[in-house]
Amino acid sequence: MTPGKITALLHYLRNSLTGHPDNFLKDVSGVVHVGANSGQERDLYRLYGLKVLWVEPIPEVYTTLSNNISGYRDQRAVQALVTDVDGKEYEFHIANNSGASSSILDFKEHADIWPGVTYTTNITLESVTLASLFRTEQVDPGNYQALIMDTQGSELLVLQGGLPVLDNFRYIKTEVPDFESYAGCCQLADVSEFMTRHGYEELARRQFAGRKDGGNYYDIVYKKTG
Repeated sequence: MTPGKITALLHYLRNSLTGHPDNFLKDVSGVVHVGANSGQERDLYRLYGLKVLWVEPIPEVYTTLSNNISGYRDQRAVQALVTDVDGKEYEFHIANNSGASSSILDFKEHADIWPGVTYTTNITLESVTLASLFRTEQVDPGNYQALIMDTQGSELLVLQGGLPVLDNFRYIKTEVPDFESYAGCCQLADVSEFMTRHGYEELARRQFAGRKDGGNYYDIVYKKTG
């Protein structure tokens, strides 16, 4: 068994035993994961038997992602930069940690937690909304009841551009800080206000990083009400 599969199995067992925030995965049949990177969660999703749509903007990382999921049934990848508008050109900053911290935004207080992470190059990418992506890729929203986002500060833009399809998601999970990690990034209060306004309530949260001078990073899961 590969290290990735062992990690996924341990994560799966931990979810089942302790009510981990990712426990919601047992209640859905499919997830849309925006900000896929190389698909690190692919084995976990396979353990849950999920249909997965991965969305990754960086061409080289997308190639790695596609290779990583090539033997995984019901998992597909799309190369796209998802924001709140269609057809806008962005200068996309690529980070030195295999692209994991890459963003359309400049770093601000990010280095307070990860001082070794820097941008190494920029590329120009054209954006698409989640709603338009579903249409052009002929995605059936009914197959995916959860949205997972890790887009390094632009998660609120993803949500705003996804409003026409948002009601299809029973659960939405996002990584979000409560401080300005990236310049002008959405923060926890912004995301929570949006989610409440559109009929979601917080189900679970996990703090996974913190600043010495205050401020934390969280994984937050929201559940549709009613």
